[in-house]
Amino acid sequence: MQIAIPLFDAVTALDAVGPYEVLQRLPGATVVFVGAERGSVRTENGFLGLDVDATFDEVTRPDVVVVPGGIGTRALLEDEQLLGWLRDVHTGTRFTTSVCTGSLLLAAAGLLEGLTATTHWGARDVLRRLGAEPVSERVVEHLDHRIVTAAGVSSGIDMALRLSELLVDRTAAEAMQLMIEYDPQPPTSVGRIELADEEVLARVATYSEDKR
Repeated sequence: MQIAIPLFDAVTALDAVGPYEVLQRLPGATVVFVGAERGSVRTENGFLGLDVDATFDEVTRPDVVVVPGGIGTRALLEDEQLLGWLRDVHTGTRFTTSVCTGSLLLAAAGLLEGLTATTHWGARDVLRRLGAEPVSERVVEHLDHRIVTAAGVSSGIDMALRLSELLVDRTAAEAMQLMIEYDPQPPTSVGRIELADEEVLARVATYSEDKR
């Protein structure tokens, strides 16, 4: 079972690495990081490098695709090399999925037309403009279309656990959860925009600007 994770400049690291930590443990799974060309890409703030191990031309029949997000998605909304690859491989995948603003790329490829989908809360308007119907759920499934989208960053782990259940069984998902000791108990309680006050939102804006 081949799982392909596209990488690009200004990707959000956890969008890719979170699902990787879960899915690479499934029996028979191999994970390939794919991109326009082999080599290193840098994450959003440039601090971390991730390696592309295969080109789009070399990965033509993945069983699962996990498209991460990040500010770098915006430069790819008209990139036919990536969008065309997504359209082509989706015809043969068991599941085509996204994390955070990776759903913008699925939408730009025409794979979310008329479907509900989720993304980072800050990109819902963009997702709507690209033809999907944004919702606030953490993971959204359209199993008849073989599409699953996850909301912002950490929700990719939730989605990967659900994929583990779909690809193997529920016990596999529970085993993956235990292996990575995924038992969230955050010291704060503002994991959704609906819970944020003006002070938190202002700080988010400041930190986001600094990151770019």
